[in-house]
Amino acid sequence: MVSPKVSVLMPIYNTNLEHLKESIESILSQTFTDFELIILNDSPDNKELEKFVKSYDDKRIVYAKNKHNMGITPSRNKLLDMASGEYIAIFDHDDISLPQRLEKEIDILDTHSNIGLVSGWEKWFGDKQDIFKTPETDVDIRIMMTADNYISHTACMIRKSVLDEHHIRYKEEYSPAEDYKLCSDLMNVTELYNIQEPLVMYRRYVGNTSQKQRNKIRNMAQKIRLENSNKYPAYRNEYENKCNETEIKLFGFIPFLNIKNKKGRKYIYLCNLLPIFKIQKDKL
Repeated sequence: MVSPKVSVLMPIYNTNLEHLKESIESILSQTFTDFELIILNDSPDNKELEKFVKSYDDKRIVYAKNKHNMGITPSRNKLLDMASGEYIAIFDHDDISLPQRLEKEIDILDTHSNIGLVSGWEKWFGDKQDIFKTPETDVDIRIMMTADNYISHTACMIRKSVLDEHHIRYKEEYSPAEDYKLCSDLMNVTELYNIQEPLVMYRRYVGNTSQKQRNKIRNMAQKIRLENSNKYPAYRNEYENKCNETEIKLFGFIPFLNIKNKKGRKYIYLCNLLPIFKIQKDKL
Protein backbone atom coordinates (compact mmCIF):
# COMPACT_ATOMS: atom_id res chain seq x y z
CA MET A 1 0.00 0.00 0.00
CA VAL A 2 1.39 3.39 -1.02
CA SER A 3 1.67 5.90 1.81
CA PRO A 4 0.00 9.28 1.35
CA LYS A 5 2.07 12.43 0.95
CA VAL A 6 0.51 14.04 4.04
CA SER A 7 -0.96 12.80 7.29
CA VAL A 8 -3.43 15.29 8.77
CA LEU A 9 -3.71 14.66 12.52
CA MET A 10 -6.87 15.62 14.41
CA PRO A 11 -7.41 14.71 18.07
CA ILE A 12 -11.05 15.05 19.17
CA TYR A 13 -12.60 15.15 22.63
CA ASN A 14 -16.35 15.63 23.14
CA THR A 15 -16.21 17.97 20.18
CA ASN A 16 -19.16 20.09 19.14
CA LEU A 17 -20.52 18.21 16.12
CA GLU A 18 -21.13 21.33 14.05
CA HIS A 19 -17.58 22.53 14.67
CA LEU A 20 -16.21 19.08 13.83
CA LYS A 21 -18.23 18.97 10.62
CA GLU A 22 -16.71 22.25 9.46
CA SER A 23 -13.21 21.07 10.40
CA ILE A 24 -13.43 17.70 8.65
CA GLU A 25 -14.99 19.12 5.50
CA SER A 26 -12.37 21.85 5.28
CA ILE A 27 -9.76 19.08 4.96
CA LEU A 28 -11.78 16.90 2.59
CA SER A 29 -12.22 19.90 0.26
CA GLN A 30 -8.52 20.77 0.04
CA THR A 31 -7.05 21.43 -3.41
CA PHE A 32 -4.32 18.89 -2.57
CA THR A 33 -5.89 15.45 -2.22
CA ASP A 34 -3.12 12.91 -1.48
CA PHE A 35 -3.57 12.77 2.30
CA GLU A 36 -4.90 10.69 5.14
CA LEU A 37 -6.98 12.35 7.84
CA ILE A 38 -6.39 10.51 11.10
CA ILE A 39 -9.03 11.31 13.69
CA LEU A 40 -8.31 10.04 17.20
CA ASN A 41 -11.20 10.08 19.67
CA ASP A 42 -10.03 10.72 23.25
CA SER A 43 -13.63 10.55 24.52
CA PRO A 44 -14.29 6.87 23.71
CA ASP A 45 -17.61 6.76 25.59
CA ASN A 46 -19.06 9.43 23.30
CA LYS A 47 -20.92 7.16 20.88
CA GLU A 48 -22.56 10.09 19.09
CA LEU A 49 -19.15 11.49 18.19
CA GLU A 50 -17.97 8.12 16.88
CA LYS A 51 -21.14 7.65 14.84
CA PHE A 52 -20.72 11.09 13.32
CA VAL A 53 -17.14 10.52 12.17
CA LYS A 54 -17.98 7.09 10.77
CA SER A 55 -20.83 8.60 8.76
CA TYR A 56 -18.27 10.00 6.29
CA ASP A 57 -17.79 7.72 3.30
CA ASP A 58 -14.24 8.79 2.45
CA LYS A 59 -11.37 6.29 2.42
CA ARG A 60 -8.91 9.03 3.36
CA ILE A 61 -10.40 9.20 6.85
CA VAL A 62 -8.79 6.91 9.42
CA TYR A 63 -10.76 6.74 12.66
CA ALA A 64 -9.37 5.44 15.95
CA LYS A 65 -10.27 5.82 19.59
CA ASN A 66 -8.39 5.48 22.83
CA LYS A 67 -9.46 2.72 25.22
CA HIS A 68 -9.78 5.39 27.88
CA ASN A 69 -9.25 9.14 28.10
CA MET A 70 -5.49 9.76 27.76
CA GLY A 71 -5.30 13.54 27.56
CA ILE A 72 -4.13 15.77 24.75
CA THR A 73 -0.35 15.22 24.90
CA PRO A 74 -0.39 11.38 24.79
CA SER A 75 -3.09 11.57 22.11
CA ARG A 76 -0.99 13.89 19.95
CA ASN A 77 1.99 11.52 20.29
CA LYS A 78 -0.16 8.52 19.40
CA LEU A 79 -1.27 10.34 16.26
CA LEU A 80 2.37 11.03 15.32
CA ASP A 81 3.13 7.32 15.66
CA MET A 82 0.10 6.38 13.55
CA ALA A 83 1.00 8.75 10.71
CA SER A 84 2.45 7.25 7.53
CA GLY A 85 2.82 10.41 5.44
CA GLU A 86 6.03 12.17 4.48
CA TYR A 87 4.65 15.35 6.02
CA ILE A 88 2.59 15.85 9.18
CA ALA A 89 -0.18 18.46 9.13
CA ILE A 90 -1.39 19.44 12.59
CA PHE A 91 -5.03 20.45 12.85
CA ASP A 92 -7.35 21.11 15.79
CA HIS A 93 -10.89 19.77 15.91
CA ASP A 94 -12.70 23.12 15.93
CA ASP A 95 -10.76 25.12 13.33
CA ILE A 96 -11.14 25.46 9.56
CA SER A 97 -8.33 24.99 7.03
CA LEU A 98 -8.54 27.27 4.02
CA PRO A 99 -8.76 25.37 0.70
CA GLN A 100 -5.13 25.76 -0.42
CA ARG A 101 -3.53 25.30 2.99
CA LEU A 102 -2.00 21.86 2.33
CA GLU A 103 -0.98 22.72 -1.23
CA LYS A 104 0.88 25.87 -0.19
CA GLU A 105 2.69 24.22 2.72
CA ILE A 106 3.70 21.20 0.64
CA ASP A 107 5.14 23.51 -2.00
CA ILE A 108 7.43 25.10 0.62
CA LEU A 109 8.68 21.78 2.00
CA ASP A 110 9.10 20.21 -1.46
CA THR A 111 11.23 23.10 -2.70
CA HIS A 112 13.20 23.96 0.48
CA SER A 113 14.91 20.89 1.96
CA ASN A 114 16.41 23.03 4.74
CA ILE A 115 12.97 23.83 6.17
CA GLY A 116 11.49 21.25 8.53
CA LEU A 117 8.44 23.16 9.74
CA VAL A 118 6.14 25.51 7.86
CA SER A 119 3.09 27.31 9.15
CA GLY A 120 1.15 30.49 8.40
CA TRP A 121 -1.20 33.08 9.83
CA GLU A 122 -4.47 32.47 11.64
CA LYS A 123 -7.68 34.34 10.86
CA TRP A 124 -9.65 34.44 14.09
CA PHE A 125 -13.44 34.21 14.06
CA GLY A 126 -16.11 33.78 16.70
CA ASP A 127 -16.12 35.95 19.82
CA LYS A 128 -12.96 37.74 18.66
CA GLN A 129 -12.08 38.61 15.07
CA ASP A 130 -8.49 39.36 14.14
CA ILE A 131 -5.51 38.03 12.17
CA PHE A 132 -2.64 36.50 14.09
CA LYS A 133 0.36 37.49 11.97
CA THR A 134 3.64 35.69 12.46
CA PRO A 135 7.17 36.54 11.20
CA GLU A 136 8.28 34.96 7.94
CA THR A 137 11.95 34.05 8.05
CA ASP A 138 13.78 31.54 10.22
CA VAL A 139 15.83 34.19 12.03
CA ASP A 140 12.85 36.43 12.77
CA ILE A 141 10.84 33.45 14.05
CA ARG A 142 13.70 32.44 16.35
CA ILE A 143 13.91 35.98 17.73
CA MET A 144 10.20 36.05 18.52
CA MET A 145 10.19 32.53 19.98
CA THR A 146 12.15 33.89 22.95
CA ALA A 147 9.04 35.93 23.81
CA ASP A 148 6.13 33.65 22.87
CA ASN A 149 5.05 30.98 20.40
CA TYR A 150 5.01 32.75 17.04
CA ILE A 151 4.13 29.60 15.11
CA SER A 152 0.48 28.71 14.60
CA HIS A 153 0.31 25.13 15.81
CA THR A 154 -3.04 24.33 14.19
CA ALA A 155 -1.59 25.48 10.84
CA CYS A 156 1.73 23.58 11.12
CA MET A 157 3.16 21.13 8.64
CA ILE A 158 6.28 19.22 9.71
CA ARG A 159 8.64 16.77 8.02
CA LYS A 160 8.05 13.44 9.76
CA SER A 161 11.69 12.50 9.16
CA VAL A 162 12.84 15.43 11.30
CA LEU A 163 10.58 14.37 14.17
CA ASP A 164 11.68 10.74 13.96
CA GLU A 165 15.41 11.27 13.40
CA HIS A 166 15.69 13.61 16.39
CA HIS A 167 13.21 11.71 18.58
CA ILE A 168 11.03 14.79 18.99
CA ARG A 169 7.59 14.34 20.47
CA TYR A 170 5.16 16.36 22.58
CA LYS A 171 6.18 16.52 26.25
CA GLU A 172 3.53 15.98 28.91
CA GLU A 173 5.40 18.06 31.49
CA TYR A 174 4.88 21.17 29.33
CA SER A 175 1.13 20.70 28.86
CA PRO A 176 -1.02 22.65 28.08
CA ALA A 177 1.73 24.54 26.20
CA GLU A 178 3.12 21.35 24.67
CA ASP A 179 2.76 22.87 21.20
CA TYR A 180 5.08 25.78 22.08
CA LYS A 181 7.63 23.30 23.45
CA LEU A 182 7.44 21.08 20.35
CA CYS A 183 8.09 24.07 18.08
CA SER A 184 10.96 25.15 20.34
CA ASP A 185 12.49 21.67 20.15
CA LEU A 186 12.20 21.74 16.36
CA MET A 187 13.91 25.12 16.35
CA ASN A 188 17.01 23.33 17.70
CA VAL A 189 17.32 20.98 14.71
CA THR A 190 15.76 22.55 11.60
CA GLU A 191 14.76 25.81 9.94
CA LEU A 192 11.29 27.30 10.28
CA TYR A 193 9.11 29.31 7.91
CA ASN A 194 5.76 31.11 8.11
CA ILE A 195 3.74 31.74 4.96
CA GLN A 196 2.60 35.36 5.04
CA GLU A 197 -1.12 34.83 4.71
CA PRO A 198 -3.91 33.11 6.68
CA LEU A 199 -4.01 29.34 6.21
CA VAL A 200 -6.44 28.48 8.98
CA MET A 201 -9.59 29.98 10.46
CA TYR A 202 -9.06 29.81 14.22
CA ARG A 203 -12.28 29.55 16.21
CA ARG A 204 -12.41 31.80 19.29
CA TYR A 205 -15.05 30.93 21.86
CA VAL A 206 -15.36 30.51 25.62
CA GLY A 207 -15.23 26.70 25.48
CA ASN A 208 -12.01 26.21 23.53
CA THR A 209 -8.88 24.97 25.27
CA SER A 210 -6.88 28.20 25.04
CA GLN A 211 -9.69 30.08 26.79
CA LYS A 212 -10.42 27.48 29.49
CA GLN A 213 -6.75 26.94 30.39
CA ARG A 214 -5.49 30.48 29.87
CA ASN A 215 -3.66 30.75 33.20
CA LYS A 216 -2.01 27.33 32.92
CA ILE A 217 -0.91 28.05 29.36
CA ARG A 218 0.47 31.45 30.37
CA ASN A 219 2.46 30.00 33.27
CA MET A 220 3.92 27.14 31.24
CA ALA A 221 4.70 29.47 28.33
CA GLN A 222 6.69 31.61 30.74
CA LYS A 223 8.86 28.57 31.53
CA ILE A 224 9.45 27.88 27.84
CA ARG A 225 10.25 31.54 27.15
CA LEU A 226 12.86 31.43 29.89
CA GLU A 227 14.40 28.25 28.46
CA ASN A 228 14.53 29.73 24.95
CA SER A 229 15.96 33.03 26.21
CA ASN A 230 18.71 31.27 28.17
CA LYS A 231 19.53 28.94 25.28
CA TYR A 232 19.53 31.72 22.68
CA PRO A 233 20.66 34.93 24.44
CA ALA A 234 21.56 36.63 21.14
CA TYR A 235 18.02 36.13 19.84
CA ARG A 236 16.60 37.43 23.11
CA ASN A 237 18.81 40.51 22.95
CA GLU A 238 17.68 41.13 19.39
CA TYR A 239 14.05 40.76 20.47
CA GLU A 240 14.54 43.37 23.18
CA ASN A 241 16.16 45.71 20.66
CA LYS A 242 13.39 45.19 18.11
CA CYS A 243 10.59 45.63 20.61
CA ASN A 244 12.24 48.44 22.56
CA GLU A 245 12.03 46.22 25.63
CA THR A 246 14.33 45.80 28.61
CA GLU A 247 14.23 42.74 30.85
CA ILE A 248 15.60 42.78 34.40
CA LYS A 249 16.43 39.36 35.84
CA LEU A 250 17.00 38.19 39.39
CA PHE A 251 20.27 36.28 39.85
CA GLY A 252 20.87 36.79 36.14
CA PHE A 253 18.27 34.33 34.93
CA ILE A 254 14.87 34.74 36.65
CA PRO A 255 12.62 37.25 34.80
CA PHE A 256 11.58 39.97 37.26
CA LEU A 257 10.70 43.24 35.50
CA ASN A 258 10.00 44.02 31.86
CA ILE A 259 10.06 47.62 30.66
CA LYS A 260 8.32 48.18 27.32
CA ASN A 261 7.90 51.37 25.34
CA LYS A 262 4.53 51.63 23.57
CA LYS A 263 2.97 54.68 21.91
CA GLY A 264 4.86 57.25 23.91
CA ARG A 265 4.41 55.50 27.25
CA LYS A 266 6.69 53.27 29.29
CA TYR A 267 5.02 50.16 30.74
CA ILE A 268 6.55 48.13 33.55
CA TYR A 269 5.49 44.47 33.96
CA LEU A 270 6.19 42.15 36.85
CA CYS A 271 7.52 38.78 35.58
CA ASN A 272 6.51 39.80 32.03
CA LEU A 273 2.87 39.22 32.95
CA LEU A 274 1.39 41.71 35.43
CA PRO A 275 1.34 45.41 34.46
CA ILE A 276 2.30 47.37 37.58
CA PHE A 277 3.25 50.86 36.35
CA LYS A 278 2.74 53.21 33.41
CA ILE A 279 4.70 56.43 32.83
CA GLN A 280 4.31 59.04 30.10
CA LYS A 281 7.67 59.75 28.47
CA ASP A 282 7.33 63.51 28.88
CA LYS A 283 7.27 62.97 32.67
CA LEU A 284 10.55 61.06 32.75
